[in-house]
Order: sequence, then C-alpha cells, then structure tokens
Amino acid sequence: MCDSDFYIHQDEPLVIVISGPSGVGKDAVIDRMKERQLPFHFVVTAATRKPRPDEVNGVDYIFISHDEFAEMIEKGELLEHAIVYNDYKGIPRSQVRQALESGKDVVMRLDVQGAETIRKLCPDALLIFLTAQSEHELVQRLQLRKTETPEGLKLRIATAKKEFNRIEAFDYVVTNKENQLDETVDVINAIINAEHHRVKMRKVTL
Repeated sequence: MCDSDFYIHQDEPLVIVISGPSGVGKDAVIDRMKERQLPFHFVVTAATRKPRPDEVNGVDYIFISHDEFAEMIEKGELLEHAIVYNDYKGIPRSQVRQALESGKDVVMRLDVQGAETIRKLCPDALLIFLTAQSEHELVQRLQLRKTETPEGLKLRIATAKKEFNRIEAFDYVVTNKENQLDETVDVINAIINAEHHRVKMRKVTL
C-alpha cells in the first residue's frame, strides 16, 4: 500500500450542546461530568438572573447586570444569547474559541432555543437532547426544586411541552432516569467518543 493511500484519522475538537426542558437535570449532568473530571471545557454561561443559594459566580454562571450583558452584546462578545424566563443568558465567544484552539471539546448547557441557534452558527455541532422518563416525572422534578412561583412553574411546564416538539432538531436523545445520573453521563460520554471516531468528522467553525 502506498503512503498516499494510507488513511490517517484526524481528530478534531467538538462543540457539544446538552439541552432539554427545565427539570430534566441538565445542571446535575454537567456537575457530575465535572466531578468525574471528563476532559472537556465546560462553558460558563453569562446570566442576568440572581444566583440561587447554592450557586457560585464564575463556576455555575457568570452573574452580571443587564447593563453589562447589553455591553457584551454590543461588543459581539456573545456567541449566542436569548431571553430565558424573563432573564438573559449568553455564551461568551472567547471561552469557546480558546478551548477549541487548545484542542479541547467544548460542552455547552443550553435551552432548546439556544441549541438551535448554535446549530445555525455551527452546523456540525453535536446536539444532545436530555429528557425525563415521563411528563409526570418532569413536573415532579420542577415542583421539588421549589425555585418557582406557581405562575413560573406553569410557564416552565408549558414551555417544556413545546420544546419536546423540537426533538428532531437534535442528533441524539438521552433519558436522564431518576437516581441514574452516572448512567446518563456514561451514555453521553459514549456518544462523544463515538463521534470522535466517525469516518466523516464534524468540522467545527465558529
């Protein structure tokens, strides 16, 4: 076999979006991936909402004012941004670029609207839809969080139902079963590993 016929696999970093409705456990999944020290860059999202009691600025989110967020938009510093339940959230562009340049896979936690925006910007991004086992279980999880007013809870449930209709925009769906967090992370990690061994690689450009 001539050298010119020898196939050399060129591994490229991936942009990975973990998405799904409120209550499916996106934060818990990301936190467990971090705890297991998986070799990814986890994007810290900028947000204008106030931190919850257990959240740390710069770790869970970058908590900023509406004025600071508007300035980031004006300067083109956000890859994606949207209003999510009356607050703004956005992905800092510099974080993503620096991680990709270093050869690291980038993991983003986004709502369904944000995931679809990333798909438009980066058609080869890997989109994973996280779901609960049933609508009843999803509602229970939202209720147990006790972070919403009755009106806010109704809004999140109604939004979740609409988001389930967008599942075909994603590459994979993963069910995050109750008390099976490590199993969920194992499935997501297996998906990412498989994508790195595709014959036709995803080519990320941002």
